[in-house]
Amino acid sequence: MYTEEALALLDQLLPGTLSNLQETVFCQVWEDKTYAEIADEYSYEHSYIRDVGFRLWQALSKTLGEKVSKSNVKAILSRYARSQAVTSSLPPTTSTSLPEVEYPNGPVPINSPLYIERPPIEVRAYTEIRKPGSLIRLKGPRQTGKTSLLKRMLYHAKSHSMATVSLSFHRVDHAILQDLDRFLRWFCTNVSYQLGIAPKLDDYWNSDIGSKVSCTLYLEEYLLIQVQTSIVIALDEVNELFQFSQVSAEFLPLLRSWYEDARESESWRRVRWILSHATDIYVPLQLKQSPFNVGLSIPLPEFSVNQVRDLAHRHGLTEFGDEPNVCELRHLVDVIGSRPGLVRLALYHLSQKNATIKELIANAHTQSGIYSDHLRHMLAAIYPHKDLQLALLELIEMDGPMELPPIIAYRLESIGLIKIEGNLATISCKLYSKFFWNGSQTNYFGKCQI
Repeated sequence: MYTEEALALLDQLLPGTLSNLQETVFCQVWEDKTYAEIADEYSYEHSYIRDVGFRLWQALSKTLGEKVSKSNVKAILSRYARSQAVTSSLPPTTSTSLPEVEYPNGPVPINSPLYIERPPIEVRAYTEIRKPGSLIRLKGPRQTGKTSLLKRMLYHAKSHSMATVSLSFHRVDHAILQDLDRFLRWFCTNVSYQLGIAPKLDDYWNSDIGSKVSCTLYLEEYLLIQVQTSIVIALDEVNELFQFSQVSAEFLPLLRSWYEDARESESWRRVRWILSHATDIYVPLQLKQSPFNVGLSIPLPEFSVNQVRDLAHRHGLTEFGDEPNVCELRHLVDVIGSRPGLVRLALYHLSQKNATIKELIANAHTQSGIYSDHLRHMLAAIYPHKDLQLALLELIEMDGPMELPPIIAYRLESIGLIKIEGNLATISCKLYSKFFWNGSQTNYFGKCQI
């Protein structure tokens, strides 16, 4: 069987689930290349290519009901192709059932085929997390896939025998976030439980030396000593912390000091940090309240058009592979943009036949459309800030690139309302132009008119 035939068969067995890298690995393996050769040729880490192959063979094993590996994939797929040839003359069965697609509410599950890789982001993240003492910051507006990537980084860490801790600041009581001592005790207790270690905070906590020193001693002299493997500590929704300045002003510099201690301390070198935060929080912050800024920053971009087409295919919307339907898909992207969460919501409704693509486009900006909650969130974010409202409305009226004051441009870009190229800003998509312009005419902004 030729490589192209094998790849076509693979598409039949795993429809809409293959990433570009998985296809590349499959084709190279079919041509008898080793993982090391593939990694060298395409500039990837050897271990990462091995992991990609392992997940592919796992998916094939589940579909075919027998163990598939790099060494036997040729034999198994050739045998499967022969068996299918025997029944190829039978009339095809038809099904009117809709594809089983999860509603896009929250991060994409680890085992979901709807996760779209955005090279080279995943490779950079997986490579960095294996470095001793590393710190990675995943940042971007809401619904750009930060938590989905964070979960995959933790999965990758576990596959490399690292201990993992995952803390979401969404789950912290506000009363705890207003008191540094209570917050640091919450942090230490949760880390202890997730590592399977009995908390013994009172043995190390001393009011005379303060909460930060007590916390550091607890981690260094108790917790890290008991865990001999590398540890990945993931802090999700760190933006929640920025709202509580008394705690964030103390904890974030403390976190920075632990990260810097890894240069000389073997214990801290075994710790890797992942921080995920929404840049929406930059809107209400004053300039002097600079958010935490250390380690490797990985901004999460929007999807490309090809990635949107790939995701549509994974939703069972195979018609968007052909003209003129692909033009409709491009029109949808032109209207709603390519923010992953917004794209997933549109494709979900299309796959479930809740609306046609023309209906989605026509109603996207309205308060009865599928993006009403998202648009209300955006409105609430800039409602207290007249300078942002005026700048946004002026940009909409201009209907083209224009230069904005740097701080205003930075804050509008952080929430995802605009894009900046060079020194010129443009509205991210027509969804926002229509919503905010109509809103300005119907007094969404009170007396804020241009």
